Amino acid sequence: MNALALDQGQLDSVPPLLTLSPAMPHVLLGEDDADTRRLLAWTLRVAGYDVVEAVDGLEVLDEMDSSIRQNCSRPFSVIVLDVNMPFLTGLDLLAALRSAQWVTPVILITAFGDEAIRAEARELGAFAILEKPSDLDELRTAVLRTLSLACAAGRKRPR
Repeated sequence: MNALALDQGQLDSVPPLLTLSPAMPHVLLGEDDADTRRLLAWTLRVAGYDVVEAVDGLEVLDEMDSSIRQNCSRPFSVIVLDVNMPFLTGLDLLAALRSAQWVTPVILITAFGDEAIRAEARELGAFAILEKPSDLDELRTAVLRTLSLACAAGRKRPR
């Protein structure tokens, strides 16, 4: 299904999740386009993820800081970022995370997926790079695969 195939009425007709399980993966979604952000967040929530939305790079940083200070028992399991956001791009944020030695997996989404962006994203350690408008199944699969790989990598680390 194409990411633009659902309209607002369809999004509004889906009931919200009533309870959040402590085991529910916590996803931070940074996307500046409101319609795209709403659709991607809805897709992830329906798939069973607890999603926190951010409208630009600075808000992504604020949400991460808030998560650390107020809810360190539930850090973000995965971060999904638009490459082209105001203030700080997805690539800027990914570089800052890696520079600070954060290991939280990051998935990038881009409408401008040229090879230079893909190469930089791979070099910075992005788990996946998706094209916009992304197939919603592709997003769900990428998040599930990223979480699975991160979980497997975490089990291999010495304690």
